[in-house]
Amino acid sequence: MGDSTRRPAGPARPTVTELRLSAFASHRAAVHPLGPVTLFAGASGSGKSSALRAYEALARLGAGDDLATVFPDAADCVPERARPDAQGRRGFRIGCTVDGPVGPVHLDIAVQAEPRLRIVGERLTCRGRTLLTTALRDPGRDAVQAEWHTAGATPVTRAPLPDDLLGTALLPLRVAGKTKGQLEVLAAAEQVLVALRSVFVCDPRPDRMRAPVPTGEGRLRRGCDNLAEVLHRTRTDCPRRHARLASVAGAGCAGPVTGLGVEELPDGRVRAVLERGASRVGAGALGALAGAGPAQGSSPAAVATPLGRLGDGELRYLALALVLLTGPGVLAMDQLAEVPGAMRTLTVLSDGLDRGLDPRQLRELLGLATTICAGGHIRLVATVGETVAASVRETPGVSVVELER
Repeated sequence: MGDSTRRPAGPARPTVTELRLSAFASHRAAVHPLGPVTLFAGASGSGKSSALRAYEALARLGAGDDLATVFPDAADCVPERARPDAQGRRGFRIGCTVDGPVGPVHLDIAVQAEPRLRIVGERLTCRGRTLLTTALRDPGRDAVQAEWHTAGATPVTRAPLPDDLLGTALLPLRVAGKTKGQLEVLAAAEQVLVALRSVFVCDPRPDRMRAPVPTGEGRLRRGCDNLAEVLHRTRTDCPRRHARLASVAGAGCAGPVTGLGVEELPDGRVRAVLERGASRVGAGALGALAGAGPAQGSSPAAVATPLGRLGDGELRYLALALVLLTGPGVLAMDQLAEVPGAMRTLTVLSDGLDRGLDPRQLRELLGLATTICAGGHIRLVATVGETVAASVRETPGVSVVELER
């Protein structure tokens, strides 16, 4: 007989659909559903940034980073009112749900921050079945005791795992995949890892985006300081997306914008420019660009404004729009070469999405995000201020999670 409790398979692309902050910083017993575009909103101190930090931490642990690298200041993640037990131990708990082909898979971890940083418990479950569980049996050892579902003659397999790495990330190397139970464990673990590793944290730093940069592989870094280098690449490799970005730039930058150009400077570096329509000072403006040649593809009568002259809000707007339009191919992130692109969903994390943006820029950026994220290839999880939340709460396609102090 078939399993009458079996649920239909989830979406083809593994996706984090829920963030659980059981005990993390200011969060207690918090469960937050995540949609295609999710904005955490609230006053200063309400825990917006810490929610994104927990998400990023899960992503980095899923990519194989060790605990000390992910949580260099782990004591700050412990709830303020948490009291140590008789052994002086304090910690925090976070987790997530990843939906995908095998259905919803739940990952939860318990981290001891004091007196020593370590993972003291981890649980991976799917359809009510525990596929992996770990526990700290001997505080004197650098390992936890792990058990994972096997089925067959031996219902579970037991083995020690390091206490500073995510056990789920180690399963593909430890599980043979010979029995039905082992295959179930591997499928669930891989679904979680694909979703967690498909994350890009975007934190545009305008003060670092203004200077010309050397050309390279053209992959956008977290701080977007190499924006000009990436535009140099997209102009040639992705002309259609580049043209769309130029159109988006026109909607969010001051003055008439006809395109996005890139100037190659004599020293081998490049800088990006906004191409504008002709004006009374058009010819002189181009000639005054520090002796540089004309922007590629620009008209002699056009005005080329170096991005270094733009305001902070305009630069942040352009960088965020570029990330949404280009996808993982031009982002400095760990590529899952073994997983087809059609099976991956990029999740962009942006703390302070509205920082420096005026209402028009934010409206245009959210409109772009909802349109692109509706396709299922990209998702956006970000934070915004309390005032902004009121204006975007009714925006179609945007889910707002309001946090309180």
